[in-house]
Amino acid sequence: MLDRAPVFGTLKSRMAGDIFPNVSFIVPTLNAAAVLPACLRSVRNQEYPPEKIEIIVADGGSADNTRTIAESFDARVLNNPERVAESGKRLALQSAIGEYIVFADADNELSSRDFVRLAVDALAKNPQALGVESYYPAAPGMNSFCAYLTETLHISDPVTWMMCVNPVLLARENDVERWTFPKDSYAFPLGANGFIFRRADLLSIKATEHFEDTHAALQLALNGQCEWLRLAGRGVHHYVVSGLKDFLKKRRRQTYHFLSLQKKTGLSWSRMNPKMSAGVSCILCGTVILPLAQTISNFCRTRDARWFWHPIAGFVSVLGVAWGFLTFAVSKRTADAEASLQPVQRASKNETNNRA
Repeated sequence: MLDRAPVFGTLKSRMAGDIFPNVSFIVPTLNAAAVLPACLRSVRNQEYPPEKIEIIVADGGSADNTRTIAESFDARVLNNPERVAESGKRLALQSAIGEYIVFADADNELSSRDFVRLAVDALAKNPQALGVESYYPAAPGMNSFCAYLTETLHISDPVTWMMCVNPVLLARENDVERWTFPKDSYAFPLGANGFIFRRADLLSIKATEHFEDTHAALQLALNGQCEWLRLAGRGVHHYVVSGLKDFLKKRRRQTYHFLSLQKKTGLSWSRMNPKMSAGVSCILCGTVILPLAQTISNFCRTRDARWFWHPIAGFVSVLGVAWGFLTFAVSKRTADAEASLQPVQRASKNETNNRA
């Protein structure tokens, strides 16, 4: 276990007299033993009083030692009978005590030790903001494909990336950035992978009864909270996939989940005046021509060689979408059926060595 005394001692000397609100980290899991230790270690290493941070792991019936790992980091482990991540988040939110709620997936690792402290302070000073969104900086040892999806694209999928509008930077004060949606569009997904909400805001939209991370942020925006914050260069290292095969499987599951939601609710950021429809984006990514042109343009502009993954990832994403539609059409459409589509979370050899 971690030695937390030096961290807390530093805090007491640096920030004496401040009142620290409780913060709840909610982490849904399913067979996440390979990636969970780095996630929880990064939480416990935060420059924040350890007694003010609770970790709630909502486990969907892992067959590995996910639960044992969670308990070793003093996490409270809940049984998630519906097994899928969104139901786990809802379940954990019902029992969370934090004034601030951080939704983190098991493949997330906080990139800086001051993230929670700065985020809580920024939200206290910006009551108009609906939350704090993470940046996704690439970590040392992260494979280039994963870094392309997370740091380069930010959205983790080229089909979705082509649909999204560009958010607007309103102001920057020190490390705190204020962002909003462009005029006449809310087509930018927010709410997952290290996103921080106020618990009071989530309760105001009855998130404990029906929760979906991007829906929560969208509902708050529709209710008038159209700004959110980012902390310059800070957020999570998002180990979203280990390679193309993993990405294909994840896109299948994400498509299945999207179709399941459309049967329950019509609310979706993808219907809020995106740059293009999902169908058009799939066609363009499938033909590879536009992604190839974007690769050349963005490489010339940024000299980021990870853009060369773009046409390949776009084509694989379309295959995953098609596979997801087919699976949805022939499956029993149960929570167990969706949970069975979740790829086992793995870290590559380089990532494992770096995170040890």
